Amino acid sequence: MSRRSERTLQLALFVTSVAWFLAADTVAARAARGLSQRFALDAARPLLTSVFLLFLLALGFAVLQAIATRRSSVREAIGLPERPTARREWELGAALGWGLVVLAVLPMALAGTLNIQLWTQPRAFGLLLLNLVTLAVAALAEEVAFRGYPFRRLIGAIGPVAATIALSLLFGLGHALNPGATWTSTLVTVLAGLLLSIAWLRTNGLWLGWGFHFAWNASMGILFGLPVSGITDFASIVQTRAFGRLSLTGGDYGPEGAIFTAIVLLVGMAVLVRITRDYAWNYTYVPIVAAGYPMDAPPPAAHVAMEQQARPATAVSLVQILPTTPQARSVGDEPKP
Repeated sequence: MSRRSERTLQLALFVTSVAWFLAADTVAARAARGLSQRFALDAARPLLTSVFLLFLLALGFAVLQAIATRRSSVREAIGLPERPTARREWELGAALGWGLVVLAVLPMALAGTLNIQLWTQPRAFGLLLLNLVTLAVAALAEEVAFRGYPFRRLIGAIGPVAATIALSLLFGLGHALNPGATWTSTLVTVLAGLLLSIAWLRTNGLWLGWGFHFAWNASMGILFGLPVSGITDFASIVQTRAFGRLSLTGGDYGPEGAIFTAIVLLVGMAVLVRITRDYAWNYTYVPIVAAGYPMDAPPPAAHVAMEQQARPATAVSLVQILPTTPQARSVGDEPKP
C-alpha cells in the first residue's frame, strides 16, 4: 500500500470513529435516562451514561481495529496497553493533575474570594463515593473518545503536530456548549487538550492522561467543590462559590474559565515533558537500523566495480621457499654419519 493510500485509509478510520463516538454518546445518554427513570436512579444517571459510552466506544473501536489490521485487542484499540509501568503512569498523571488544580485555586484562596460550605450529612458521603467513580469512568471514556483510537488514526493521516492541534481544537469546541462557557473557557480547554495529547505522545498510552484527567476533575469538583467545566453536580461535602475577578475565578464556569488557569496549564506542559523522559525513551523511540547491506546478499554492482578497479594491473607470482635441511628421514631414524 502506498503512503498516500495509507493516509487516506487512516483519515477514513478517523472520520468513522468520530461518527461512532457521536452515535454512541446519543445512545448512551438515552439508555441511561431510560434506566434511571425506570428504576429511580437519578443520582446514578451520569455514571450509567459514562459506563454505556465507554462500552460502546470499546466495542466500536475494537471492530474498526480488526477491520483495518486484522487484530481485535480491545486494550490496544482503546489505548490502554498492558505494561509494568501502567500504574505508575496513572499515579504520576494524577499527581500532576492534582498539583495544577491546587496551583490554579491557590490565588483565590490567598485573596479570600472563596465562600466554602460543608455538607456533612450521611448522604453526602455516599454521593462523594458515587461522584468519584463517575468521574473516573467519565474521564476514561472521554480520553478514549478523543485521544484513544481516533487520535492515532489522525496522526497516521496528517502527522502528530497537525493531529494534536486538530484534536485539541475539537476538544475545546466540544465543551463550548457547557453551562457558562466563554471564549476564555474554550481556550483553556484547548490547552488542556494539548497537554493531554502530549501525554499520549510521550507515553503511547492513556494511563497518564487518564490519571491526569480524573485527578483534575475530582480535585476541582470534589476536593474544592468548584464547578467542573460549568457543571456543579459533583460537589458533595465541600461546596464552594468563588467571587472576584474573572481572570482568577472563571465565573460560573469555574477555574477552567480563567486566564490564570491557562498559564497554569502551560507550566504543566513543561513539567509533563520533563517527568516523562524515561517513558518517551521506553515507549516512543524509533529503533536504530544498522546501515550497509546484508552480509548474506551479493554486494552492489558499483561496490564490486570499485574493488576491481583498485586491484593491481598485473598479478604477482608467489615464490615457495623450501627448507635447506633434508626432509627424507623420519623423526625416529638415526642420523647418518
